[in-house]
Amino acid sequence: MNSLQLQRDSNGSDKLSDKTIVIPNKLTAIADSFKGEHSWFIAPQIPTDFSIQVQETTYNVHKYPLISKCGYIGRLEIQPFISNSGNALKLENFPGGSETFETVLKFCYGLPVDFSPDNIAALRCASEFLEMTEELEDGNLISKAEAFLTFVVLSSWKDTITVLKSCENLSPWAENLQIVRRCCDSIAWKASKDDHTSEDAAPNQESWWLNDVATFRIDHFMRIISAIRAKGTRAEIIGKCIMQYAKKWLPGMDVEIEGLRGYGHEKYNLQFSIFSGKKKESSGHSKEQKTIIETLISIIPPQLDAVSCKFMLQMLKMAMMYSVSPALTTELEKRVSMVLEDAEVNDLSIPRYQNGDQGKTVIMTNSSEECTMLDIDVVQRIVEYFLMHEQQQVQQQQKTRKFNISRLLDNYLAEIARDPNLSITKFQVFAELLPENSRSYDDGLYRAIDTYLKTHPSLSEHDRKRLCKIMNCEKLSLDACLHAAQNERLPLRTVVQVLFSEQVKMRTAMQEKEPAQSGIQSEQEGNQTSASMDIKALKAELENVKSKMVDLQNDYFELQQEYEKLSNKPKNSSGWILHWRKIKNSLHTKPAGVEIGDRQDTPKSPNTVIRILNPRRRSSMS
Repeated sequence: MNSLQLQRDSNGSDKLSDKTIVIPNKLTAIADSFKGEHSWFIAPQIPTDFSIQVQETTYNVHKYPLISKCGYIGRLEIQPFISNSGNALKLENFPGGSETFETVLKFCYGLPVDFSPDNIAALRCASEFLEMTEELEDGNLISKAEAFLTFVVLSSWKDTITVLKSCENLSPWAENLQIVRRCCDSIAWKASKDDHTSEDAAPNQESWWLNDVATFRIDHFMRIISAIRAKGTRAEIIGKCIMQYAKKWLPGMDVEIEGLRGYGHEKYNLQFSIFSGKKKESSGHSKEQKTIIETLISIIPPQLDAVSCKFMLQMLKMAMMYSVSPALTTELEKRVSMVLEDAEVNDLSIPRYQNGDQGKTVIMTNSSEECTMLDIDVVQRIVEYFLMHEQQQVQQQQKTRKFNISRLLDNYLAEIARDPNLSITKFQVFAELLPENSRSYDDGLYRAIDTYLKTHPSLSEHDRKRLCKIMNCEKLSLDACLHAAQNERLPLRTVVQVLFSEQVKMRTAMQEKEPAQSGIQSEQEGNQTSASMDIKALKAELENVKSKMVDLQNDYFELQQEYEKLSNKPKNSSGWILHWRKIKNSLHTKPAGVEIGDRQDTPKSPNTVIRILNPRRRSSMS
């Protein structure tokens, strides 16, 4: 049939319909007659009587096939402006655009339509837009699209992912029709059935669905995470999903500043970009990145083991880079403080950001004022939150964790001490954040102070004394004391305190050793002659040590008097040389110079303590 379509009446006889449309003999040929460059038309046997414009394309069609299936067009067609003027009906914000409308036209003209995960969401939204309900015709587009979506798409993981991705361009229709919610629920249900998310799963196993979920737009990703959490999925699995998403969408997470190594005293003017070599970011991209960061921070599970400390510190750097909400930044700082013992020094190296034009972020230092490369204030707030949190913990646990944090912060303090722009006040405030009992030994603190003195050689004597008061000389190990005694950067008063503290330790050690030796003597009475000889040898050694202790105490008293004289007179090294030689003559050996590392060594035994340093002069071993 080439021109007219026969319709069968209720009696079964064929008749010519007065509302016929032209259908080509070969359905595949209709594609060639549908579309021009910016127009779409039907075969010319019967003139078209209706024009519809979607985006940039105008469609010249017949009224009846559309009105019979589309309630929206039927209501508009009766309006005088449309029916009498001959103007094209414009469909503004049509879901899916012109491509989807062409598929709807094929459906209205009775042509075969292939439903697929790529087009089903758009067709469902378009059918709702055009009001293609069952009231107009049985098996209309709404019911067909719903059936395909419910029974075909949502039963398949891959198809559900495809449909949800297509919904990103169909707002708000896809939201209002619950397509997004149903897809998110389907994804969450399938993910929660994964063996790796169960309670008895190995924590280091990677779930197969993480990469797929990380491909979505941030609002849909947040919906999926909420649905997955509602299914009872473990916090560490949700944390892995969040970290995977951040890795994909926040490339700046991988940028790290390796402390201040190589930052010499002469380099007071420094400027560089975090994203050096990359194109300038647009303001729209910066806004998108900011939204992603804020959303990810807000959906991190409350469990401490959900995400790593390193990840949260990376997120904190990104939050500062894009100036996210202060409330979220503060919340993230508090979260970091709860797991601070898991951090490393490089993790705490948070740059001091200054926003450039169009979202470009730079780090700058300025020789005219204090402007450090690293944002020490952030780390200071984290430590303060840590101390507040620790007050609520069990006492024994509190001590253990504070010792771990003190080691971390002393290493961090040694890093920032390399910055020539760091003020002594800022250094002192940071060094005194932890209470004194949080450090078992002050070796790490001494190393940081020595680094600061080395980086700031022009400090006055008053400032040097002020700085050295931070550490407790009684909590220095033997290696630290040997190093301090030779360190010409330390004030003279500090060196005297170091020597005095060592003398007190030696006296205490000897007092503890004497009753022990007496106990050995009483216990060995009546034994063989060899045992008695050993006891006599130990007693002789003890007497020898006591004798040397008396000599050392006398020398120290003379040294103290000499120091009082030097405090009122110009310094004279000859007096020092004389008394160092006296101390030297009272000892058995002359130890070599000792370099202090960043570890905190335990004090040596009393026999080792005897070998205290007596150099001819103090010289730096750093």
